[in-house]
Amino acid sequence: MELVNTLGRRKSAVARIYLSEGKGNITVNKRELKEYFPNTTLQYIVKQPLNLMEAQEKYDINVNLGGGGPKGQAEALRLAISRALLKVDPESRKELKAAGFLTRDPREVERKKPGQPKARKKFQFSKR
Repeated sequence: MELVNTLGRRKSAVARIYLSEGKGNITVNKRELKEYFPNTTLQYIVKQPLNLMEAQEKYDINVNLGGGGPKGQAEALRLAISRALLKVDPESRKELKAAGFLTRDPREVERKKPGQPKARKKFQFSKR
């Protein structure tokens, strides 16, 4: 199997991954997954597509992650891993799609408008 390269995005986070055959090592920005994401919930989010396809021990994944916060980065990485698994095994599309791992979440932060404290919040109105 050759090296599979895919991209995943969520909010302002971007995950570029390189998937190859191996023993199940996930390296994020030259650090171990457990070191980069100490929160077990985020580790679970990242490993969801691998657990679904029962491929935890089949592939080594090298990741370049940037932008956003921890949750957005974890979800961007989940999307990238799902896309890579789809490239490796096109028959897995049905299960990945049903679990919602192939859908890019389009929600982004709304910009702040001038004359307002936040995107939608307004300053208190005073009649007099």
